Amino acid sequence: MKPWTIVLLVILAVLAVIIIAMYFLGKKAQKKQAEQQELLNANRQNVSMLIIDKKRIKIKDSGLPQMVIDQTPKLMRNSKLPIVKAKVGPQILSMISDEKIFDSIPVKKEVKAVISGIYILEVRGIRGKLETKPAKKKGFFKRAVEAAQERAGAKPLK
Repeated sequence: MKPWTIVLLVILAVLAVIIIAMYFLGKKAQKKQAEQQELLNANRQNVSMLIIDKKRIKIKDSGLPQMVIDQTPKLMRNSKLPIVKAKVGPQILSMISDEKIFDSIPVKKEVKAVISGIYILEVRGIRGKLETKPAKKKGFFKRAVEAAQERAGAKPLK
């Protein structure tokens, strides 16, 4: 056999092993996530809270209990989390928000929230709907592409 075919076969074998490993690791991670979601759903509570502040900050600087920081994996300690400071009853707490709802949480307003421990799962307005931020302005390039597509009669990209 020629040397380049041997190299090609080795590369294909390595890629196959990597794909198989990723498949099994993905299944394992998916199971773990499903178990965690069940735990969160089992411990759900509805509370009303006044949102004081919200930021994406590192877990070290978040004001969360030291026990929570210690239980966080070392790699995650430098990543930024969506932290919400809220007044629940007489206490002011730092809580972690779900990434999906973080942008819809209003600041300095009272909301009904579904929480599980220190994790905010859902937010609803007490008096009416929550205001959502207006859509971001389109950049020059995106506007130019849409204009060109309109002239050509094609469907615009989303």
